[in-house]
Amino acid sequence: MHASNLSSEEQKFQVRKLLWQLTVCDSVSDKDFEDRFQELSALGDDHIISVIEDESSKKIIATGSIFIEKKFLRNCGKVGHIEDVVVDSNARGLKLGKKIIAFVTEHAHLMGCYKVILDCSVENKAFYEKCGFKQKEIQMVKYFI
Repeated sequence: MHASNLSSEEQKFQVRKLLWQLTVCDSVSDKDFEDRFQELSALGDDHIISVIEDESSKKIIATGSIFIEKKFLRNCGKVGHIEDVVVDSNARGLKLGKKIIAFVTEHAHLMGCYKVILDCSVENKAFYEKCGFKQKEIQMVKYFI
């Protein structure tokens, strides 16, 4: 999506890849942040974090990430895994979540993925259905912490 193709209202909220611009992360030490930054940077387009920044406040108000899994199945196919989609509670209703989902989904498509998948809560199911996703099977999890 190029800025020149968007209206001024649409340009107010731009989606872009972001990793290097995240500077505040108070839940981890600076060293841990830098180590993870380097680790994720090394993955290139196989793992991106996208954000929407409110240009007037210069604050990130929405984010989502995608990881590209390379498989042996499906003729060495690729699957996009969408994770960590969040919209600031003060910015909900502006369709920013849909913008994030569209951006990361298009990235998966351009990377040659044959599908894109995500896990969500029951409360968010209708939102993802509006974004073109459908429920398939069930999610299982085992936590180690």
